[in-house]
Amino acid sequence: MAQPITDTSKLCIHTITVKPWPIETAIDRFAAHGVSGMTVWRDALQGRDIAATGRRIGEAGMDVVSLCRGGFFPAETEAARQAAIDDNRRAIDEAAALGAPLIVLVCGAVPKQPLVLSRQQIQDGIEAVIDQAAAAGIRLGIEPLHPMYADSRSAITTLRQANDLCAAIDSPWVGVAVDVYHLWWDPELEAQIGRCGEMGKLFAFHICDWRTPTEDLLNDRGLMGEGSIPIRQIRGWVEETGFNGFNEVEIFSNRYWAGDQEQFLGRIVDAYLQHS
Repeated sequence: MAQPITDTSKLCIHTITVKPWPIETAIDRFAAHGVSGMTVWRDALQGRDIAATGRRIGEAGMDVVSLCRGGFFPAETEAARQAAIDDNRRAIDEAAALGAPLIVLVCGAVPKQPLVLSRQQIQDGIEAVIDQAAAAGIRLGIEPLHPMYADSRSAITTLRQANDLCAAIDSPWVGVAVDVYHLWWDPELEAQIGRCGEMGKLFAFHICDWRTPTEDLLNDRGLMGEGSIPIRQIRGWVEETGFNGFNEVEIFSNRYWAGDQEQFLGRIVDAYLQHS
């Protein structure tokens, strides 16, 4: 079991967590609450000078931790698969402009297409953009999603599958983003986190909680301590690998987005210190 967290020096929050705020407000308010890192979702950058936004994050005293998201490689036609590759190339350019060292990949899937085929298309898509990512100094983090998303969001549903894909690709620029919401249920989780660490592939760690009952499988994530996930135990497994990066709060929540975001941010910091 990991030791309790006593400060916010490793606290990163995703812009999607406070979705109603424009990124400028999120930067200012995160900094005021002592948040140390920000993962930026691409929608938050629309219509903005990306490099200037990255500088503003740094000037506020925070690290740009990663850019979300790339991926969604599988498609039924060659033209659509190429369009996905092109979009990931744009994401690499955006990450470079922002100063993000990592792009998180939500890998994608196609309803009714065999998962084996989608997984091969994911591998092909990642391999198509590795050279550009390496030239920009940007790592690619495969995020396995909960099996409930296997139809359309990700054919990579376990950490074992993500580790196997990293081994097959065999590039220092490709690793894994571990998200407790998607992986907490897996009986192999401790062993596969250890394997991920041995491979040098643990690139990111995302936290939130699983509410019971869950009213929306996408947009009803909980604050740390509100649900079923043994967050501190999983963090312990992650830290045993030597991982020393940020603990990234990523909460999709219709209930929290509908409320006062300043109050929500205060609750995030409190929950992080008490339950992570």
